[in-house]
Amino acid sequence: MDRNWWKESVVYQIYPRSFCDSNGDGIGDLRGIAGKLDYLKELGINVIWLSPVYKSPNDDNGYDISDYQDIMDEFGTLQDFDDLLKSAHEHGIKIVMDLVVNHTSDEHPWFVESRSSKDNDKRDFYIWREGRNGNPPNNWGSCFSGPAWEYDEKTDMYYLHCFSKKQPDLNWDNPKVRDEVFRMMRWWCDRGIDGFRMDVISMISKVPGLPDGKVPDNSKYGGLENTTNGPHVHEYLQEMNKKVLSKYDLMTVGECAGVTIEEAKKYASLDGKELNMVFQFEHVGLDYDENGKWTTKRFDLRELKNNLSKWQYELEGKAWNSLFWDNHDQPRIVSRLGDNSPLSAKSIATVLHFMKGTPYVYQGEELGMTNCSFGRIENCRDIEEINAYKDLVGSGKMSPEDMMAGIEAKGRDNARTPMQWDSTDNAGFTTGKPWIMVNPNYKEINAEDELKNEDSVFNYYKKLISLRRNSKWSELIVYGDYKLLDEESSHVFSYIRELNGRRLLVLCNMTDRDINYKCDSKYLSSKELLISNYKDAALTEDMNLKPWFSAVWEI
Repeated sequence: MDRNWWKESVVYQIYPRSFCDSNGDGIGDLRGIAGKLDYLKELGINVIWLSPVYKSPNDDNGYDISDYQDIMDEFGTLQDFDDLLKSAHEHGIKIVMDLVVNHTSDEHPWFVESRSSKDNDKRDFYIWREGRNGNPPNNWGSCFSGPAWEYDEKTDMYYLHCFSKKQPDLNWDNPKVRDEVFRMMRWWCDRGIDGFRMDVISMISKVPGLPDGKVPDNSKYGGLENTTNGPHVHEYLQEMNKKVLSKYDLMTVGECAGVTIEEAKKYASLDGKELNMVFQFEHVGLDYDENGKWTTKRFDLRELKNNLSKWQYELEGKAWNSLFWDNHDQPRIVSRLGDNSPLSAKSIATVLHFMKGTPYVYQGEELGMTNCSFGRIENCRDIEEINAYKDLVGSGKMSPEDMMAGIEAKGRDNARTPMQWDSTDNAGFTTGKPWIMVNPNYKEINAEDELKNEDSVFNYYKKLISLRRNSKWSELIVYGDYKLLDEESSHVFSYIRELNGRRLLVLCNMTDRDINYKCDSKYLSSKELLISNYKDAALTEDMNLKPWFSAVWEI
């Protein structure tokens, strides 16, 4: 068994803009985070993944970086960062930074130079091409709607931006770009950080020649297959590993859009040549439809179970899984898969936290924070939502009502409403005007109330995390083999974890109604109940599973 601290960790993602505001300007900041480290220690997590805090004009909320070695004005200073890092370490908590190096801001000095003339030293730091008959160089589309190319009048050429036009893609085929990125990474590592979550890292190598892509139905743009998992991506990550990552004791996770299991085995191979693990997104795309994510369609449980189980089986002994429901790009899982109730939040958490891999908790998930009803597009702040609304409503493909329903079901702003600390104004997030609306249900769902209530979602998460990190079952939970049960059930999610002759049975009713369940007699020898969201969780042959029932036994 190859033991590592990052396999045995539980990670907590902080979206700094929405976490805690220390100075009343309506925007969360580093001092606000530092003031909540006691809360995070109480929860039991031991790693913070910090969404970007670098200098940025905030076209895409910090994922457009203008200076990798300074801090965004609204978030504080480098001294504030150093203080946070020191205090986190004193609390026994590591900090993983968000590394955004597929693209920069168009306000980054590299790009300012690059666009200044065709013969500038930095011209080849980005991907510039001549137009094609007065049109963009190819048919690639941006992830944020519209073409992936922006015409630049000064040099009469186009630059590639797979996201916003203010996020030009770096040219990783240029070794000088790689050297600059690696130098910057070492600068942060030497400062004392504990790892990197790598934003859209699977996109750093494009197909040579930048050919037109296949155009899916309902779209006028193609190209995704030419921008992800390109021919040199593993070569560049192995170079990064050799020159930077291997020199430090780091946790690394790559956000890998479009990754297949075979590719994941390369990115996160247990040989340690590239990254520790990847984020794959197959399971969170299962409730999309012909309009993509902008739909109220719900998960099919069988499909979801089989997909999650496929990753458990296929990576076994070859690569390490990352486990997540929520992040800053996903709606709240308690609304998406559950019914907004604490019971459903606990059942959904149980399913995830007993799987094999490193679990990630997104801020507020441990409280059962829900999706938010924004009412109208003017209340939204996310560039992806706003652009999609203009595109789909403007073209008549969707009505304003259907589009807003889609945003309220799947939009990224659901994850970005302020953290709900207490029942005072603005949920205790700020004394000023919050940058985005607060979910009106903060008086019913907030940290202050949940810390006092032993039956709260917070205290359930605390127990889940403690079982994984500090219990007699920890090794079994972290390293045990996984086996799905009841594969055809569209109501129950159940599985076995096994290590060295010890076994756990995880049993969850994923519906809001009673379910009759027949337990296989070979699993009836219950030794001990680890956790349940109901008080009377007895393991018997014929069981009536109450709504959202979840329990884990050693058997």
